[in-house]
Amino acid sequence: MQHLRDRLEAHQVAIYFCTVAVALGLSTQVVGTQRLEGAINPALALMLFVTFLQVPLAELGQAFSRVRFLAALLVTNFALVPLLVAVLVQFLPPDPLIRLGVLMVLLTPCIDYVVTFAHLGRADARLLLAATPTLLIAQMVLLPVYLRLFLGDAAAGLVQLGPFMHAFVWLIAVPLVLAAVVQLWAAKSPVGLRASSVLGLLPVPATALVLFIVILAVVPQLGSAIDAALSVVPVYIAFALAAPLIGWGVSRLFRLDAPAGRAVAFSAGTRNSLVVLPLALVVPGAIPILPAIIVTQTLVELTAELVYVRWLAQFGRKRELVSMAGSGGKKP
Repeated sequence: MQHLRDRLEAHQVAIYFCTVAVALGLSTQVVGTQRLEGAINPALALMLFVTFLQVPLAELGQAFSRVRFLAALLVTNFALVPLLVAVLVQFLPPDPLIRLGVLMVLLTPCIDYVVTFAHLGRADARLLLAATPTLLIAQMVLLPVYLRLFLGDAAAGLVQLGPFMHAFVWLIAVPLVLAAVVQLWAAKSPVGLRASSVLGLLPVPATALVLFIVILAVVPQLGSAIDAALSVVPVYIAFALAAPLIGWGVSRLFRLDAPAGRAVAFSAGTRNSLVVLPLALVVPGAIPILPAIIVTQTLVELTAELVYVRWLAQFGRKRELVSMAGSGGKKP
């Protein structure tokens, strides 16, 4: 079973791109796929549940004990990345919905497939995984604050508290509690252990399922929003290039080891588009512009991740080699 899980993780990039390609093809040939919109939240809840299940409860405490790592992660994502976004948003069209979509996705750090991409890029993926609940809670608390700062009073009419609370309960609290229950069951019962092992195979398929449903549900609704989506691509590309460098710079400032520094860089460059999409869909007048803006970021980001896996893996490599030499050739 571990072998199958390793194979899924090793080929996840191809799985995600094939999923997107198939979903795009079906969305143009099959009528009525937009009715799948109601399945987005349940699929997200499943994805987050199996993601949280990978985090042993003891490691959540370990994440909080790594104060410098957590501080670097929070400073990067909730102080410096918003400053970068404040600069980039000046190059967007003045349409408030376009700006809202970009802000919603760029101000929220990813808490799902970033973990696996970080693993492929030689980052400390386990440490990043243990920090995902903190990241998700922080962004749900801070996103309304940042939207009001960037958009002023206009944000009050566009973003409502109810959907955020609903998302917190069903996308964070419930999956996290269920993951804890399954871990306790696995610790006390062989049946629970087997069930946990089977569920451990699901993070990649569950993420692919979310991508599949999102594309099928959203693409038929894009219509005239194609021009709006294309107008934000340069901003997304600029963000994808600059954000990891900011994350790596902060990690150096906090004197993190190279794998932890790469984890911060991956987190800086990878955004939470799949989780933010359901929040965007409840904004008055959101369709088709907001879904188009957010799905476009997902497509740009998946391409960027291929670069990150090779590029960020080289960050700090010299320090690692020196450390290995100093420890007799053993990995730190």
